[in-house]
Amino acid sequence: MFEKQEFIKSVFDLKDLPKHDLPEIILCGRSNVGKSSFINSLFNRKNLAKISSTPGKTRSLNYYLIDDKFYIVDLPGFGYAKASLKEREYWGKLVGDFIERSQNISLAFHLVDSRHKPTELDMKLNSLLRHSEIPYVVILSKVDKLKQSEYSLAKKAIIQAFPELNPGDNLINYSSIKKIGRKEVLHRLSVLFHN
Repeated sequence: MFEKQEFIKSVFDLKDLPKHDLPEIILCGRSNVGKSSFINSLFNRKNLAKISSTPGKTRSLNYYLIDDKFYIVDLPGFGYAKASLKEREYWGKLVGDFIERSQNISLAFHLVDSRHKPTELDMKLNSLLRHSEIPYVVILSKVDKLKQSEYSLAKKAIIQAFPELNPGDNLINYSSIKKIGRKEVLHRLSVLFHN
């Protein structure tokens, strides 16, 4: 399943988007939420997506072509405190414009770190996805770092923030290290692309 993955390009300006009109799966979420690790673990690759030790490093839309059928587009993480206000506004505009303009987005994976409550920026992103009528799945990342009692609280917090979520349907627990949730995510993609 999904045998071929290649990094295509980093896009800093919407006029440079790839010319191929293919469906897009977007990855969005806070800085340091684990989007690069998510991509690598999903496809069992070590360095498909570059993992940075510096949060907030992704400043572009990063395009990955999967099986020549669809793109995974890793969006810049938001909310990185050390970035200048100007930089943060630029990222916000790039992501917002892209989501509103793209005709090809089939699904969004909104990653939320299970160790923290969803932030105001997570709420804004959720509103933007709903406003743009983009189907989305919330990926509760880094669940391997939680004790059982902490996990129950994390699940409660995320459903409180986004009452429309149903565990196992549009809410998936994920661990890049232990591969928790990997099968469920691949299943979602294979249903979309009949792989």
